[in-house]
Amino acid sequence: MIDFDELRERADEVRTFIQMSEDKARALRAVIAGHDVVLGIFPSHEDGVGLHVIKGNELLRQIANSNEDGDYTHTAIAVENREQAVTIQALVA
Repeated sequence: MIDFDELRERADEVRTFIQMSEDKARALRAVIAGHDVVLGIFPSHEDGVGLHVIKGNELLRQIANSNEDGDYTHTAIAVENREQAVTIQALVA
C-alpha cells in the first residue's frame, strides 16, 4: 500500500534540500544516486496524486514478482507533471 503522506513528506524534504543547495543540479543528482527507488510525485486531475518511477523500476518489478518485502531505500521528488518526471528519468538513465 502506498503511503501518500509519507511520499509528500519526503518530497518536501528533498525540495528543501535542493533549494538550500548552491548547485541544485548536483543536489538533485545526489538525491537520486542516494536511493534505490525514486518516485516523481505530481498532482493528477484523475487520481489526485500521480506517481512515476524515476529510478528503480527493475527493483520494484523484482519485489513484486517475488511477493517478498524488499529492503531498499526510497524517496520522492515533487514534479509539476508526469512529463517532467519522465524527463528527469531520461537525464539520469
